[in-house]
Amino acid sequence: EKEFSGKKQQYYVIKMSISNMQVMIPMGKILSSSIRPVTDILALKHIIHIFQHGESDKLLPWKQRYKVNTDKIKTGEIQEGAEVVRDLMRMKKEKALNTSEKKMLDNAHEFLISELGLIKGITENQIKSFC
Repeated sequence: EKEFSGKKQQYYVIKMSISNMQVMIPMGKILSSSIRPVTDILALKHIIHIFQHGESDKLLPWKQRYKVNTDKIKTGEIQEGAEVVRDLMRMKKEKALNTSEKKMLDNAHEFLISELGLIKGITENQIKSFC
């Protein structure tokens, strides 16, 4: 419970494993927020499938590709983020990424690993072995 603008409200406190950040969301606004539950083991299996079998769209010019990837990340869906990581990692193997795409890959990869690390029974080494 915190007081803000003279009103006491109860908040959900979400601790992010990345950068030790803490987010506070008023309980009355949780449904209208874009917060979603942590990914489950079924989604993890789908993400592994994305990494192993998914197709990349390499034909787009980099500006278009960057916009598509940015839009995917903004959805907040872990599958979309996994696609961005997969595509940029594949591109990185073929040629050097530009600075913007390197930063995007690093950020998306870090978020992917941190969320997957919240799944019970999954170690960081297991996560890094497939992504």
